[in-house]
Amino acid sequence: MTPASETRTVVVEREFAHPPEKLWRALTQPHLIAEWLMANDFVPQIDHRFTLKADWGVVDCQVRTIEPNRTLSYSWAALGLDSVVTWTLTPTATGTHLRMEQTGFAADQTRAYQGARYGWPKFFDGLEQTLARLD
Repeated sequence: MTPASETRTVVVEREFAHPPEKLWRALTQPHLIAEWLMANDFVPQIDHRFTLKADWGVVDCQVRTIEPNRTLSYSWAALGLDSVVTWTLTPTATGTHLRMEQTGFAADQTRAYQGARYGWPKFFDGLEQTLARLD
């Protein structure tokens, strides 16, 4: 059993046959984010507060880190969960290795943790579809 003070993390990694610059566009341009993740008012600027909106509710976020084509992180607060989502892009010989890490799931937040474990791979599928149609 996980002690109450410990938190859990969800990690999803995938290789994409696209350059980091293309993934960066999909991670930082609001109309593209809306295609694969949720409706939003994202601006790639440190400390910018934005929301992600879905039929189940709203996620309050704040940009924490931006290193173009390399790293993006933002807080993710919804339904009692206060977490951080970090995207890391690593160039490969055939495209980009994308790693998403969401940290901060408390031991008693099993529903949110399981939801993230199920949901993020689905979002990655949507991201792949968005990337496939971009120039």
